[in-house]
Amino acid sequence: MTDRPDFLSVHRGTAPLVVSLPHTGTDIPDDIAPDLVSPWLARKDCDWWIEQLYDFAAGMGASVVRTSISRTAVDVNRDPSGVSLYPGQATTELCPTTSFDGEPLYRDGKDPDVAARRAAYFDPYHAALSAEIEHARATHGTVVLYDCHSIRSVIPRLFPGTLPDFNLGTNSGASCAAELQAAIEAICDATAFSRVSNGRFKGGYITRHYGAPERGVHAVQMELACRAYMPEPLGPVGPDNWPAPYDPAYAAPVRSALVAIFEACLAFARSEGARP
Repeated sequence: MTDRPDFLSVHRGTAPLVVSLPHTGTDIPDDIAPDLVSPWLARKDCDWWIEQLYDFAAGMGASVVRTSISRTAVDVNRDPSGVSLYPGQATTELCPTTSFDGEPLYRDGKDPDVAARRAAYFDPYHAALSAEIEHARATHGTVVLYDCHSIRSVIPRLFPGTLPDFNLGTNSGASCAAELQAAIEAICDATAFSRVSNGRFKGGYITRHYGAPERGVHAVQMELACRAYMPEPLGPVGPDNWPAPYDPAYAAPVRSALVAIFEACLAFARSEGARP
């Protein structure tokens, strides 16, 4: 039996790979909903369809941790101390008050109770994620933590121009071995998609907090531009065209690359774990 909250989904696998799905949730808690400008705006910055795109993970033996709670309630990939992950650049908070485009999420005078939401949603997610990482590390010696994300390709407030398709973040090389980063880069570069490493997105709190190669925990973040796996309308979006529907045929090429990336993560972890 477990007292795990209903919004947390945890699948314990048998392989040295832990997959984090922190931003795929769309559930808005009942006590928060009346304070929001609109349900659509509250869900606008969801990592749409990422749980479908990566639904092969469990079948490869990975452990998978997911929250169904919207990032508008609390963003489990932000530093709980409030320190910005990207000083000097636009971003959103632990409890976001604006969308990525800068639109207010809350009605006037309805500021979020950050401490309460951290205790209710942030802490349980990280307790579950930490438990899976430590279980896999204890079992295999070395584990890869793969943090799954996506974002619209054009958001002028956050970055200029159009984002590359694959945005690999390793905290500028500090959160994983260079060999693992190079293996993932090689797979991306063999596709028709564009790729950058440690560009606008270097990895969020999850990658930076858990990545500790010296302890056998190698963490990477993959931020996919939405157009890579869904028919994304570039530029401003509204309730009439966002989110675009998930199309498995459209997503197939990038999904194939992601399967290869997971295979590379597993091969790396097993090779490292087998070292005397």
